[in-house]
Amino acid sequence: MGSRPYRRRLAWGAAALLVAGIAVPAAASAAEHHGSSDVSSHTPKKAKNVILLIGDGMGDSEITLARDYTVGAAGRLNMDKFPMTGAYTTYAVDKNGKPDYVTDSAASGTGWATGRKTVNGRISKTPGTDKPMTTVLELAQRNGLATGSVTTAELTDATPAVLASHATDRSCQGPADMKACPNDTVAKGGPGSIAEQSVNHKVDVLLGGGKNRFDQKITEGRYQGMTVTQQAEKLGYQIVTDAKGLSAAKSGKPVLGLFAPGNVPVEWTGKNAAVGGTAAQRCVTSNPERKAGTPDLESQTRKALELLNTGKGKKNGFFLQVEGASIDKRDHAADPCGQIGETAAFDRAVKAAREYAAQHPDTLVVTTADHGHSSQIVPLEANPPGLSSTLITNEGQQLKVNYSTNTPGQSQEHTGTEVRIAAQGPQSQRVLGVTDQTELFTTIRTALSLR
Repeated sequence: MGSRPYRRRLAWGAAALLVAGIAVPAAASAAEHHGSSDVSSHTPKKAKNVILLIGDGMGDSEITLARDYTVGAAGRLNMDKFPMTGAYTTYAVDKNGKPDYVTDSAASGTGWATGRKTVNGRISKTPGTDKPMTTVLELAQRNGLATGSVTTAELTDATPAVLASHATDRSCQGPADMKACPNDTVAKGGPGSIAEQSVNHKVDVLLGGGKNRFDQKITEGRYQGMTVTQQAEKLGYQIVTDAKGLSAAKSGKPVLGLFAPGNVPVEWTGKNAAVGGTAAQRCVTSNPERKAGTPDLESQTRKALELLNTGKGKKNGFFLQVEGASIDKRDHAADPCGQIGETAAFDRAVKAAREYAAQHPDTLVVTTADHGHSSQIVPLEANPPGLSSTLITNEGQQLKVNYSTNTPGQSQEHTGTEVRIAAQGPQSQRVLGVTDQTELFTTIRTALSLR
C-alpha cells in the first residue's frame, strides 16, 4: 500500500517531463519506449523523411572531448540538444551468432541498416551463410522514397557501404579490390564491388571521398572496360568533384560527388599523442592537405537535403544518412586535434539537419555512433603508460587525453561500450532507455511505414 502514492507521483512526474520535451529513459513506460504513443500532439506519428547522422567512433568520451575543447565543460553541442536521448549496445556476432563484444564499422552498420547482426568485416550479409540482407535504403527505394548518403570517408568505406551494397568483406571496395570476395564478382554472378553496387542502386545523392575506387576499371559484365565513374555517367549521374560543382548540381538526376582520392582530409591538425605526453597545445583549425574547394560536411548535408527535397523526395519523402567518418580514423591515430575538428564538423551537420527538421516537422532526425573508441580524458597529473596529449581548450584550461587501447605505434582500438543515440521528430521516443543497434532499423522502418 505504501508504495502506491510514490508510483502515482513518479508517473505524474514522468508525464510532466515528457510534455516539457525532456527524455525520461529510466521511467519511460513500455508504450512510450516502443512508440505506441507520441510524446507530443504536435509531432506526427509517421515521418515523411529520416535523417540519420552517424559519428563514426563517436563514443561519450569523444563527444565530451569535443565539447570541453570547443564550447566548454558547461556548454552544449548541437547534438546535446535533442529532446530524446538514450543509449544502444553495439556488439557484433561470430558465424554461429554468438556475441563478439567489440564491433567494427561493417558489422555495426549492418545492424542498423538491416536490423540483424553479422560478423566483423561483412557488409549487409548474414553471419553464417553469407546471404544478402535487405537494407533500410533498399526498402526506402522500394517504397518510392528518394535516398542519399554523405560521408567524409570513401563512399565505399564500411558505413556508407552497408546501405547500398552486399559484400562478404568490407575490403572489396572497387573492381580491383575483390580478392576477399570471390563469390561477389560479376563473373560469378555476384553484384560486383561496393563502388559498382552503389551506383547500380541509383542512390539519388552520393557525396564523399574515394575517387580512386571509382576510377578503377571494371573487368567483367555489362560495363566491362569502363571505370565505375563512367558507369555512373552511363546511369545518368552528375559527377562533381568540388564545392563549386556541388553547388551547381541540379535536381532531377542523381549526383555523385567525389571530393578526394581517398578519405576526405580532416579539417584540423595538431601533434599526435605521444608516450610521456606532449607539450600543451592549441589545435590548428586548418590542414594544408585539404584541397581548396573541398566542401565541408555541413555544406554537403545542406545540399543533399536541397536535392532530396525535390521531385519524388518532395512528394514521397526521403532517407538520408550522413557520416562523420574521421572521428574514428583520427582516434585510431591518437590524433586529438584531428578527432576534435571532425567531431565539431559533424556537429555542424547535426545543426543543419535540425534546422531542416524545424521547417519540416514530419522529419525524424537521429544522431548516434557505430561504436565507442579509445580517447579518455584523464587528470593532468596522470602518467598513462600509452599515448597522451595535453590540450589548451577554448576556455583557456589544460586538458589531458589518453589513448591506451594498444601498444604505442599500433592503431588504437574500438571499444565495446554502449553509445549515445538521440532523436527528434516522429517515433523519436523509441530511442529512450537502453536499446540495441539493430532496433534503429525498426525505428526508421516504423517511422517511414516501410513495407
